[in-house]
Amino acid sequence: MLVHISGAKCIGIDALEVVVEIKVDKGIGIHLVGLADVAVKESLLRTTTALASMGFHIPGKRIVINLAPADLHKNGSGYDLAIALGIISGSGQKDLPLLERYLIMGELGLNGEIREVPGALSFVELARSLGLKGCILPLRSALEAVDFDDIEVYGILDLGEAITILSGTEDCSDMLVQNRRPHHGYGSESPGRTEVDMCDIIGQEGAKRGIEIAAAGGHNIIMIGAPGSGKSSLAKALAGILPPMTREESIVTSKIYSVSGRGGSDGLIRTRPYRAPHYSASMAALVGGGAGGAILPGEVSLAHCGVLFLDEFGQMPRSVIEALRGPIEDRKVVISRLRSKVEFPSSFMLVVASNPCPCGYWGEGDRCTCTPAQRIGYLSKLSGPILDRIDLQLVLHPVPSDKIASGVKGEDSATVAARVAAARKLQQERFRGEGINCNSEMGSSHIERFCPLDDTCRQVLLELMERLGLSMRAYFRIIKVARTIADLEGSPSILPVHIAEASSFRFLDRKNPLV
Repeated sequence: MLVHISGAKCIGIDALEVVVEIKVDKGIGIHLVGLADVAVKESLLRTTTALASMGFHIPGKRIVINLAPADLHKNGSGYDLAIALGIISGSGQKDLPLLERYLIMGELGLNGEIREVPGALSFVELARSLGLKGCILPLRSALEAVDFDDIEVYGILDLGEAITILSGTEDCSDMLVQNRRPHHGYGSESPGRTEVDMCDIIGQEGAKRGIEIAAAGGHNIIMIGAPGSGKSSLAKALAGILPPMTREESIVTSKIYSVSGRGGSDGLIRTRPYRAPHYSASMAALVGGGAGGAILPGEVSLAHCGVLFLDEFGQMPRSVIEALRGPIEDRKVVISRLRSKVEFPSSFMLVVASNPCPCGYWGEGDRCTCTPAQRIGYLSKLSGPILDRIDLQLVLHPVPSDKIASGVKGEDSATVAARVAAARKLQQERFRGEGINCNSEMGSSHIERFCPLDDTCRQVLLELMERLGLSMRAYFRIIKVARTIADLEGSPSILPVHIAEASSFRFLDRKNPLV
């Protein structure tokens, strides 16, 4: 008897159908074909042991298991459940009339329990596009798709529950994830963030203003200051004033975490990610990597629709820093291997923090012991192409002790977030149908259409660039930031005061700024 079962394989954040074909015929032996890796081949021993523990037997016939398409590399343990159900149905031990109407994935334990597999959200979207009735997945994996109510998603704990669903003889609505979630105390895994309220940061009013502008326009930002000046706290506060995620952003971000095995068990991720990898992170950890079919997203993708905070930027290897150029510009990362090419989304806000020099105290009186050459060399890793992708550049100084003792606090994050949300709403209306969402994503054609400058603004900008010694790469960046400042004030057009404030955030473009 020939049995067909729908499975899947994730390539990037999307899934492709893998049909598990099982033929039980005369002969002897079990044969697995279809370009499977070691983990898939080992499934035969797991499957036979699990079947025996559940009271089933391996028929004394030849069993051929084919994973189609045969030229697509298969990896992982997610095909265990489909193979076990196929053997049960193909050998006539159980009648499973609904077997071909569901996409089935799951790893089998030796006692018949079902363990979670990565990529559940992508599997559910694939099943819906194929017109299948639904998905049968391990419970913890299935809970990732609890917000999808237009397709049946069953969360199961063992092989017996899968057989009950596919037999079609009982009402199994209690196994749907929408009904099963309240009975299992799984908590949602946060994409990693620790918020700091803006009012808890004393002083640094100029830096707070820069953070607000960055959040309102989605701009990348660099903070340079002495140790203890509040760079890390400001980065964490930035995550707390960003606008809520849209459903589309939530789905894409959740799929990234799902395929990487970090999916939450309480539905879609609704909190913007905040990722802060250590400065010793490798290039593969930052941009993603892996071998064969096991290519996983890196920090630039895990920070999609959120914040990627890189502290101690001056300590990072130059090759790793330069690897950020592509993801920042293209808002995606493409990982190429000899036999595979995988693309992950990576639209994030880059927040960079660094000391101004090796000792960390340049600009703080006479505390700095570095030479001008050492200061210039310390930040030489900030190449022109990297600076070209950072819109705001801030200098921070430690807050005086008397100001700290005063305990005077500024605006809280909720107040600032309201202004940011209003500015973002203006940008969404402005860019409707343009394929972009915020000012930082504008190209030269968008700037020409949406950021016209009158003669006064143009003259102010040219005078500022000449007087401050700014490079030409700063020209369009200043206009983008000025457009965001205008949005925060509700101004329909860019004014000279907006140009002046935007240009004040470009100190690193000046010649020898740290000499």
